[in-house]
Amino acid sequence: MQLVVARVGRAHGIKGEVTVEVRTDEPELRLGPGAVLATDPASAGPLTIESGRVHSGRLLLRFEGVRDRNAAEALRNTLLIAEVDPAETPEEEDEYYDHQLIDLDVVTEDGTEVGRITEISHLPSQDLFIVERPDGSEVMIPFVQEIVTEIDLEEQRAVVAPPPGLIDDRAEIVSSRDEDGS
Repeated sequence: MQLVVARVGRAHGIKGEVTVEVRTDEPELRLGPGAVLATDPASAGPLTIESGRVHSGRLLLRFEGVRDRNAAEALRNTLLIAEVDPAETPEEEDEYYDHQLIDLDVVTEDGTEVGRITEISHLPSQDLFIVERPDGSEVMIPFVQEIVTEIDLEEQRAVVAPPPGLIDDRAEIVSSRDEDGS
């Protein structure tokens, strides 16, 4: 199975290094020297990582055969794709690969059907499940322990305890203003 593990950013310096936007929780495993990665677009690769280092909080990579700024800049926005055994699971308990979560049924704790996970959106602050509802609409559910209470891969379902207003129109509006409007 193929997983996107990074996206190439801009060139760094004049010797062929690039910044990368990491899209894996295991960069030391997936983006280490010697790793051979497929690319999207396919015409850019495959790429073999020659070296990597962290500079000012950003991961910089150098690929074999990429020796100057122009060659590095030509890779900008290329997705880096690792081949992963489908049976492989993350090292940490309660961590999941996107492919394990896509297509899970989403239900509330009382068994009410919410929909099916169609996408995982990775934001800086948290991940979101994009859930397609039975009527075709979508709802976004933050992938946090307080809301997603259980992931059951055997039963192919995610159990959620959504706060009012997240998946329905019953939002509780709390105001600090007095009733007289002051």
